Amino acid sequence: MSYLMIKQLRKNKQYKVAKGVLLFTQPKSPYFYGKLRINKKYVTKSFAPITDFEEAKSALLSWQKSFFSNNRITTSEIIAPKRFDRDLVNISDPIKNDFQFIEVLRIDPPKKSIQERQHSYSEIYGSFNQSEAANQAHRCLDCGNPYCEWKCPVHNYIPNWLKLVNEGNILEAVELCHETNSLPEVCGRVCPQDRLCEGACTLNDGFGAVSIGNIEKYITDKAFELGWKPDLSLRKWTSKKVAIVGSGPAGIACADVLIRNGIHCDVFEKQSEIGGLLTFGIPEFKLEKKVIKRRRKILEGMGINFHLNTEIGTDLKISKLLKDYDALFLGMGTYTSLEGGFTGENLPGCFKAIDYLIGSTNKLLKIDAGNTFIDLQKKDVVVLGGGDTAMDCNRTAIRQGANSVTCLYRRDKNNMPGSRKEVDNAIEEGVHFVFNTQPIAIEGEHKVTGVRVMETTLGEPDINGRRIPIPVKGTERIIKADAIIVAFGFRASPADWFQQANIQILNNGLIDVADGEKYEFQTSNPKIFAGGDMVRGSDLVVTAIWEGRQAAKSIIKFVS
Repeated sequence: MSYLMIKQLRKNKQYKVAKGVLLFTQPKSPYFYGKLRINKKYVTKSFAPITDFEEAKSALLSWQKSFFSNNRITTSEIIAPKRFDRDLVNISDPIKNDFQFIEVLRIDPPKKSIQERQHSYSEIYGSFNQSEAANQAHRCLDCGNPYCEWKCPVHNYIPNWLKLVNEGNILEAVELCHETNSLPEVCGRVCPQDRLCEGACTLNDGFGAVSIGNIEKYITDKAFELGWKPDLSLRKWTSKKVAIVGSGPAGIACADVLIRNGIHCDVFEKQSEIGGLLTFGIPEFKLEKKVIKRRRKILEGMGINFHLNTEIGTDLKISKLLKDYDALFLGMGTYTSLEGGFTGENLPGCFKAIDYLIGSTNKLLKIDAGNTFIDLQKKDVVVLGGGDTAMDCNRTAIRQGANSVTCLYRRDKNNMPGSRKEVDNAIEEGVHFVFNTQPIAIEGEHKVTGVRVMETTLGEPDINGRRIPIPVKGTERIIKADAIIVAFGFRASPADWFQQANIQILNNGLIDVADGEKYEFQTSNPKIFAGGDMVRGSDLVVTAIWEGRQAAKSIIKFVS
């Protein structure tokens, strides 16, 4: 088959071979899948590694013939899809049902009521029990080429631990989770699974993706409940010591891998708690802080030493770390807010998202950080931005008792960069969205009174696949507001001591870990490694975890 024909097939995604018999492909994948229509539902099969259309068609027809000749199931035997009964007792034996994905719909744990969510800062989602987790896990098709693993930045062994959950083997499942991920209980809660593993799930088109995130959360929470701790019985301590600056997801992930390999770790954190933005940036209703405190106990039990309220360059010189340790890892994140560049951003009543969220967390955790709390009670609030940080600000303002919360975004809903789930949650809780609207100025003389905006239309997609907003002349108007939160994301925050430590940075302020270095994630100072947002720019928790773990592997080679 020619390249052009293959390219055309990849555009179409689904091809009818006969009535009720179809071939289809996954986005960005070279392999074919098949579908057989039975009782108004489809049975799906992977034909990986087949990439040729005619070969896939032949395999599909052979599968159709053997499927029905073997009488694996008759039409009358297929049960109509139903919701899973939450009151079922815990299972004792694995579920064995080839048609689980047809007979059991995808379900998620129930959310708290809207009324409760509008005032409560606790997590809005419940948890699966054992029966629910097993029933949902067994919906997995165990694809020969699991796209969920491919799409996951840390490449979790998802089908494998789903199988273990179905078998009731939680302790083995949690060990498998930790082979690829240092913070599975966090990723289960805050990852945008709809854009990652669940979005790539074969069942996502027509059946509902496997509830991977909720099952990942169940595995770790249940394992902790059972008293799980990492098995370090085979660890052999070395004489090597590594200093880690920053205790966010990249720093924690790096320390986790190093300590398991017998390398002594000291983590230096300028805040009073570990976690970075996991603690101070992500609100409690998405990630309760007891989750991070529980993880801290695990990490300390593994032998990691945390030095809190210690800022490198102020409380401790970088030269001392370079002298006392065999290697350093920097995972300090990005904390400098992006600005809109329009007039009025310095007016009283216009706030940066990071300041607003950290102030709220400090108050909830009763941390004495001076006068940092921003109270938006009884105010008409406008949030500028469409990412997850903007959603965090929207939903926090609702809980503070704002009169109204309006979110302005310059593109449409389909082109929003954040999690669809978070947008839906914000809408449910009372946030009003105004799409295709671009802010051009903050209004007011001595304080904020509103924001001047203009409408946009969408042009061609940019390099990230999102369509470019084009302002429409003659559509200017003012939206009244008492408070405005600018949530356009974050940029690099290079430290003053980088030059002293011979750490080269790029023009955008990110640390340069060029491919020319001997080890992955090694900086221009051979003794210093870096990863996470301060290397790649503001991104997901799970990508920071991946880079911290990969950097740790390079550090192990370096100190050896």
